[in-house]
Formats: sequence, C-alpha cells, structure tokens
Amino acid sequence: MKIRSTTILCLRYKGSVAIGGDGQVTFDDTVMKAKAVKIRKIYNDTILTGFAGAAADALALFERFEGKIEEYSGNLPRAAVELAKDWRTDKYLQKLEALLAVADKEHSLIISGTGEVVEPDDGILTIGSGGAYALAAARALVSIKPKLTAEEVVRKALNIAAKICVYTNDNITVESIQ
Repeated sequence: MKIRSTTILCLRYKGSVAIGGDGQVTFDDTVMKAKAVKIRKIYNDTILTGFAGAAADALALFERFEGKIEEYSGNLPRAAVELAKDWRTDKYLQKLEALLAVADKEHSLIISGTGEVVEPDDGILTIGSGGAYALAAARALVSIKPKLTAEEVVRKALNIAAKICVYTNDNITVESIQ
C-alpha cells in the first residue's frame, strides 16, 4: 500500500510561468486528504516546484533539490542535472518514488529518479496520475482560448483533469512567476 500525491501541471505561456496542483492524496484507492498543497515557490520566489508520487519521497527530494539550487546559485538546469545524477547513483535516493516538476523564467523541467531531466518542446509539462488529461486540456485551451492567462489555463486544465481522473480532485492551488 502506498500513499500518493497526484496531478501537477506547469505551463510557460505569454511571458509567464504557472504551476498548479490538485489537492488529492490517496492511499491505494482511498482518498486520504483532499486539500494537500503540492507546489511551492523557492529561491526567493523565482523557481516554481511541484511533485507527484509518494509524498514522503517527494518531500525528501524537495529538500535535496533546494540544496542543489542554493549550491548552484539558482541555475535550474544545472541543479536539476546534479539532482538527477545523485538520485540515480545514491542507494537511498534510488528507492524514492516521485517525480519533480520545476520551472523558472527560462526553463521548465521534469526530473525523475532514473536520471532523466526533460524539457518539453511546447512549454507544457505534467506529472502524476491525471497528467495526461491535464496536458491534453492545456494544449486545447492554449490553442482555442488565446485570451486566457497562464494561471487561468492551468486552473481550467486541472479542473478538466479532475472531472476525468479519479486520482485528481478540484482543490487546485496555482502559483506563477512573471
């Protein structure tokens, strides 16, 4: 049995970056918490972060990532690569089951425990159980609703995902940077 935190969506759009997460935490197929906050700003509010996966594992990775960001003076790609290298080679970290989504004004990245650091081509990234639904919704909204802000697209796309994915709810938190 595993405790999981689910859907995160990050969008780079119209000169701003927004990240949002639902509030659901599940224990196998049971909702344990409905109002969890899985996103935050770090490094003087210049970097957005979010996690999906095992909650305790993700929080441990957040701490490590924050350390890397400090060590590399806010250089997001370098900190992400260094965390991914540690995650892949450290025997303790290898057992962690989570994904991180991180973004600043220039980069949006997914960091995984198998050593991947991925930057999407279109500035939209998702992680977690409802990620595919949120990704499809965000891509559609960006193409048909050009007047929406990044924050509005993230919120609407996560609400759409919540109506489809049983592991995603509509207690959505959104943060952004300009």
